[in-house]
Amino acid sequence: MELLLIVAVIGAVVFLVMKSQNKNKGHSANQLEDAKADARQSIERLGGQVYNLVGSDDASKQALADASERYTAAGSQIEQATTPVQARLAKQTALEGLYYIRAARSAMGMDPGPEIPSIDGQKSAGSVTEDRDIEFEGRQVSASPNPSARTPNYYPGGRVAGRPVPAGWYSEPWWKPALVAGAWGVGSMFLFSAMFSGMSGVGYDAQGFADGYGDGYQDGMDAADGDGGDAGTDGGDGGDGGDAGGDVDYGAAGDGGGDYGGDWGGGDFGGGDFGGFDF
Repeated sequence: MELLLIVAVIGAVVFLVMKSQNKNKGHSANQLEDAKADARQSIERLGGQVYNLVGSDDASKQALADASERYTAAGSQIEQATTPVQARLAKQTALEGLYYIRAARSAMGMDPGPEIPSIDGQKSAGSVTEDRDIEFEGRQVSASPNPSARTPNYYPGGRVAGRPVPAGWYSEPWWKPALVAGAWGVGSMFLFSAMFSGMSGVGYDAQGFADGYGDGYQDGMDAADGDGGDAGTDGGDGGDGGDAGGDVDYGAAGDGGGDYGGDWGGGDFGGGDFGGFDF
């Protein structure tokens, strides 16, 4: 009798454990599907703009090319996503592409369209607020809040390989080597210091850039500024929603961020050297 009672208790415990596990699996699956559906809204919106716009000058053409690359990367990431975090990364990629779309439209004198939710690290990185020209490693590098023949390369602001890149228009995409390699060259700190020293609106000083504030402390600052939230709360990407959540490093292993390197063309930068940055 006692043996039968013990067996019954064990069976009941096993049943409850399995029931709980199945419930958790169902909840996780629902979270993943919700995150994927939310990401696809942004991806589809980006695709519509990419296919319907044609650039009219160097700045708009480059911005549209960057938007197209983000569309391709986001599509690849959402297809491979197996967790809500990976789905959210795909949405972040698509939102970045939508910022390139806005930049292209502005460069062509068009209405930029509705506002877009902030992307990770964007607020804390700040933005270019004045024209700046510097001499760096034998060449002139320029930054401006506005597009021009001199500054045709746009970046929407955020973190690349854990370091800030302010939103603005640049003479060259000085952040791309780090985007491809996942790490910054030694000269990048000096470029950042020379380019942004004393400029209002830029969220980091040169030492902050060197230390990579974004790897921990700044995550909390972003959340306090309103960047935080749960994926899927945007309400449709029309600019009325908040950020999709806490910061995700685009180069982090295992979260789908590795797509960035390949989607930007990898070795297209000459295998490692790009405008004075050595990898």
